[in-house]
Amino acid sequence: MSYVKYETEGMVGVITISRPEALNALNSQVLEDLNSVLDSVDVNEIRALILTGEGEKSFVAGADIAEMSEMTKAEAEAFGKKGNDLFLRIENFRIPVIAAVNGFALGGGCEISMSCDFRICSDNAVFGQPEVGLGITPGFGGTQRLARLVGAGMAKQMIYTARNIKADEALRIGLVNAVYPQEELLPQAKKIAQGIAKNAPIAVANSKKAINDGLQVSISEGAVIEEKLFGDCFETHDQKEGMSAFLEKRKEKVFTNN
Repeated sequence: MSYVKYETEGMVGVITISRPEALNALNSQVLEDLNSVLDSVDVNEIRALILTGEGEKSFVAGADIAEMSEMTKAEAEAFGKKGNDLFLRIENFRIPVIAAVNGFALGGGCEISMSCDFRICSDNAVFGQPEVGLGITPGFGGTQRLARLVGAGMAKQMIYTARNIKADEALRIGLVNAVYPQEELLPQAKKIAQGIAKNAPIAVANSKKAINDGLQVSISEGAVIEEKLFGDCFETHDQKEGMSAFLEKRKEKVFTNN
């Protein structure tokens, strides 16, 4: 796993894409390394993940253009599927994944950030989908997730013009939740992740699934999804512990993920 680092701090895991000589661009090996890291995450012990990039310049500058430039139509479609399969895995991973975006998040970098549950970024962050300027479309979910996150009109404008946007505009259109000075980005991401980790993990996982699955169906169908996942929390230790603590007016809670 030469291009991806994985560290844990308590119940929080930090995944760092580490290919700084190429501004952390995504090639086939990086995608494989990310998959391997996800395989190694113990979701019974780790309750939130942070995804970030090595260095101060770039989160992920995009997919590797040098690798893509010689691809055939069939090879490009397979590469797109490889990225999409990984990003769908991140999107549907049992525990929350927070993107801590430092610097460039272009093309595949913007796309991988959008596969996370939400994004925070540094004040030097730059987002964009520049693919049409290279003669291609976004291939790792950009046409799908961007429209869902910021609306079809804004997504079309960003993609059709291939124009990059800075952190303040990303915040204004709802692409990111917050902007921090670069030196505060990772500490703030860890603070948010630790806040998530304190809560009942089954409830957090079920909330994530309810939101993700509900976005794909009508609201009436989504309500049924929610009812089932709501009911699934009951008769668990964590539900009993959380409600007992409330009724007993005690702040200390021990959630055991069962």
